[in-house]
Amino acid sequence: MRRITIALAVLFLSTIAAHADGTWCAYYSGSAGGTNCGFYSFEQCQATVSGIGGFCNRNPFSGYAGTPQRRYRR
Repeated sequence: MRRITIALAVLFLSTIAAHADGTWCAYYSGSAGGTNCGFYSFEQCQATVSGIGGFCNRNPFSGYAGTPQRRYRR
Protein backbone atom coordinates (compact mmCIF):
# COMPACT_ATOMS: atom_id res chain seq x y z
CA MET A 1 0.00 0.00 0.00
CA ARG A 2 2.86 2.35 0.77
CA ARG A 3 4.40 1.81 -2.68
CA ILE A 4 1.12 2.71 -4.35
CA THR A 5 0.89 5.91 -2.30
CA ILE A 6 4.45 6.88 -3.22
CA ALA A 7 3.85 6.09 -6.89
CA LEU A 8 0.71 8.25 -6.94
CA ALA A 9 2.54 11.11 -5.21
CA VAL A 10 5.38 10.98 -7.75
CA LEU A 11 2.92 10.89 -10.62
CA PHE A 12 1.01 13.87 -9.24
CA LEU A 13 4.16 15.93 -8.68
CA SER A 14 5.52 15.13 -12.13
CA THR A 15 2.36 16.44 -13.79
CA ILE A 16 2.63 19.71 -11.85
CA ALA A 17 6.18 20.26 -13.11
CA ALA A 18 5.10 19.62 -16.69
CA HIS A 19 2.85 22.69 -16.59
CA ALA A 20 5.49 25.00 -15.10
CA ASP A 21 6.41 26.60 -18.42
CA GLY A 22 4.62 29.80 -19.28
CA THR A 23 3.60 31.25 -22.60
CA TRP A 24 5.71 34.41 -22.20
CA CYS A 25 9.39 34.96 -21.35
CA ALA A 26 10.92 38.05 -19.75
CA TYR A 27 14.43 38.85 -20.96
CA TYR A 28 16.08 41.14 -18.42
CA SER A 29 18.61 43.76 -19.46
CA GLY A 30 21.67 44.88 -17.56
CA SER A 31 25.02 43.34 -16.78
CA ALA A 32 23.54 40.23 -15.13
CA GLY A 33 20.76 39.69 -17.69
CA GLY A 34 18.59 36.64 -17.29
CA THR A 35 15.44 35.01 -18.53
CA ASN A 36 12.20 33.98 -16.83
CA CYS A 37 9.67 31.97 -18.84
CA GLY A 38 7.07 31.57 -16.11
CA PHE A 39 4.47 34.09 -17.28
CA TYR A 40 1.05 33.09 -18.57
CA SER A 41 0.04 36.50 -19.90
CA PHE A 42 1.79 39.33 -21.67
CA GLU A 43 0.57 41.73 -18.97
CA GLN A 44 2.27 39.70 -16.22
CA CYS A 45 5.52 39.77 -18.14
CA GLN A 46 5.31 43.51 -18.88
CA ALA A 47 4.61 44.31 -15.22
CA THR A 48 7.74 42.42 -14.22
CA VAL A 49 10.15 44.08 -16.65
CA SER A 50 8.76 47.59 -16.20
CA GLY A 51 11.14 49.61 -14.08
CA ILE A 52 14.01 47.13 -14.20
CA GLY A 53 14.45 47.01 -17.95
CA GLY A 54 13.97 44.22 -20.43
CA PHE A 55 11.44 42.95 -22.90
CA CYS A 56 8.92 40.14 -23.35
CA ASN A 57 8.63 37.53 -26.10
CA ARG A 58 6.64 34.35 -26.55
CA ASN A 59 8.24 31.26 -25.05
CA PRO A 60 9.78 29.34 -27.97
CA PHE A 61 9.48 26.05 -26.06
CA SER A 62 5.85 26.44 -25.03
CA GLY A 63 3.14 24.45 -26.75
CA TYR A 64 1.37 27.72 -27.54
CA ALA A 65 4.44 29.42 -29.04
CA GLY A 66 3.41 29.05 -32.62
CA THR A 67 0.86 27.60 -34.88
CA PRO A 68 1.83 25.05 -37.48
CA GLN A 69 2.28 26.54 -40.90
CA ARG A 70 0.48 25.14 -43.90
CA ARG A 71 2.51 23.62 -46.66
CA TYR A 72 1.33 24.09 -50.17
CA ARG A 73 2.04 21.79 -53.07
CA ARG A 74 3.42 23.28 -56.22
